[in-house]
Formats: sequence, structure tokens, C-alpha cells
Amino acid sequence: MVNELGGKVVAITGASSGIGEATALRVVAAGGVVALAARRTERIEALAERINGEGGRAIAVTTDVGDEAQARAFVEATVEQLGRIDVLVNNAGVMLLGRVSGADTDEWRRMIDANLYGVIYATHAAVPHLLQQRSGHVVTVSSIAGVRASAGSAVYNATKFGVNAFSEALRQELAEHDVRVTTINPGAVETELRTHLSPELQQQQQERFADVELLQADDIADAIVYAISQPPYVSINDVLVRPTRQQR
Repeated sequence: MVNELGGKVVAITGASSGIGEATALRVVAAGGVVALAARRTERIEALAERINGEGGRAIAVTTDVGDEAQARAFVEATVEQLGRIDVLVNNAGVMLLGRVSGADTDEWRRMIDANLYGVIYATHAAVPHLLQQRSGHVVTVSSIAGVRASAGSAVYNATKFGVNAFSEALRQELAEHDVRVTTINPGAVETELRTHLSPELQQQQQERFADVELLQADDIADAIVYAISQPPYVSINDVLVRPTRQQR
């Protein structure tokens, strides 16, 4: 085990699969301690059991980050059970693409609750602890969809552009307190997120990326650990990671 993180306590939302799960394992391998949040209790409990069984330290807290009380309870459980919170990784999210005309507005609300409110609620709960420590880090996994908009993903774009704006404003607020803020914008990644789409849209995505070797969750986890393991005076603010053959 490489001790890049020196026992930092890292709270990760959306930790039941994909980027969240990969980040938890990468953090522990780098010498950190993790608090795992997700709605799927059995998945995060199994991951925590695996980490603890292999000599690491992890707790699991069932959480729907779109519910403000649950997001706050996750942060407080992290502090109570692990002693502090050094890094919050806002990773939970859903991707429900489709054109505005004829859209199911319930899907819009699901995305806004998870992708935008989830980030805001968890961050609001964590920031007082980071300010009190005069150290810490907020990392938000956004998307290339927060950098460029495309037809067929208007509301998903809106949530990710919103997250990126929130993170930049937060960075400016917290800089003088030695608290860092990083936004990670992945391109196409092979995760469960793509399975949220309708069969028709999944087929379109497969055709679009037929000749592209997609990123893996570990690639994004590596970017996150790189950002949070920098010396305190170094702040990696915005990272955009695409597959080499992805053009847009």
C-alpha cells in the first residue's frame, strides 16, 4: 500500500458501483479511509466488508443524496465514526438523455435531485467541517456534458453546467480558507450510468462509440486521487478526461 493520502478520510457518494466504487478502492490503496454512500445498501455494505477484510477501513451509510436530511446524515456519520472528513467526493448521479419535446418530466426531476441538489446538499453539510479544520477538499464528478451542450441531453447538460458553476463559485469562496475544490469532467466511461438510457438510446450510444475504447472507472478514480494527493498549496481545479478517440 502506498501512503499517498496519509490516512485522509474521504467520503464518497454514489459508491455502490462504477467510478464511486473504483475511487473507494483506489483511495484505500493510497492510504486513505473511506465512508461510502449510496441507495443500494447491500452493495456498499459488501464493499465496506471487502475493504475492512483486506486491512483497510471503511463504513457504509445508506443515502439518497437528493434528500437533504440524508445527505447531511451521511456527512455527520462520517465525522462521528471516522473522526473527521478531509475530502468529499460528490459522485452520485443519473444520466437520462432524450429530447425536450415529449420528455418524461419525472426523469428531469430525478436528474436535478441527484446531479445538482445531491452535490449542493452534501457540500453544504461538509463545508463547515472543512472550514473549522482550515483544510480539506471538495471533488465533484461532473461530465463533459457540463462543458459542452448537445441536442438530446438538455436537462442533463443543465444539471452538469449547474454543478460546474457551483464548484467554481465555491472554489472562490473557500480558497482563502485553504480548502480546495476540484471538478472532474469525464468523457465516455464504461459504467452502469449508460444502462440508465432507453434501449434505443443505448443502441445509439453503442453506434456512436463503436470505434472508441471507452474510459474505465479506474481511470477517473486515478484522476481523483491525483488531485487530492497534491501538496496543500497545489489546487487542481478542473480536469477533463476523454477517451483518446472521442472527438466531442
